Amino acid sequence: MTTAAPDTAPDTVALGCRILAFRGLAADILGHISVRTGDGDGLHVRCRGPRERGLLFTEPGDVHPVALSGEPEVPEGYRVPNELPIHREVLRARPDVSAVVHVHPPHVVAADLAGLPLRPIVGAYDIPAMRMALDGIPVYPRGVLVTRPELGREVAEALGDRPVAILRGHGIAATGTSVEQAVVRALAVETLAVMTLRSAAGPRLPEVLPPEDIAELPDLGSAFFDTLVWNSHLAALDHAGLSLSREPDTGRG
Repeated sequence: MTTAAPDTAPDTVALGCRILAFRGLAADILGHISVRTGDGDGLHVRCRGPRERGLLFTEPGDVHPVALSGEPEVPEGYRVPNELPIHREVLRARPDVSAVVHVHPPHVVAADLAGLPLRPIVGAYDIPAMRMALDGIPVYPRGVLVTRPELGREVAEALGDRPVAILRGHGIAATGTSVEQAVVRALAVETLAVMTLRSAAGPRLPEVLPPEDIAELPDLGSAFFDTLVWNSHLAALDHAGLSLSREPDTGRG
């Protein structure tokens, strides 16, 4: 299990939020990321604060540590996500997971509502997305706000041992051994959903990738794929003038 060091967790979570919003997976103020604290007994999570401007402008001071159970305590003026139970219950059920992303990718939601499962229809176009689809992307069938522990446990049960679950009429829960991996997985699932919807406009649904083609596709590995893709998105943020500000931040808890 990988955890983010306390001094880097707020920056990494804030950057992940900005990337997801910049890529269209998190509109306005909806969505959040968490990562286990260094001791593994809690999590750093993106909170809403007095200067809330949406995920695209998340600052490290919007990210605060809370315990895995009990009443969360954050600095005055901040509040934890309503759906904190998604993060708590997934992290509690999955010791192999260190980071959880919850966002509302529009194409994933649309494909699921249209009855189009995310199948391994692409190959080298997006190998990690293909592999997630090959193993099956589970669906939590309730379009509710996950505001109670029992609902969080339902999401964790639907997720099982898979990296990503679709929340019907809602969004996704994506996991990883790091914030970087969870974010890149969320992006990959949305990419697959885009291709699923576009290909469904044809006269027939595309066939899944044949086994002989799957056998030719390498396991790119997290160190190669997740890190490089994450870095490319950081560069895009910088190019767009959306890198983290370096002004003094007095809101960090």
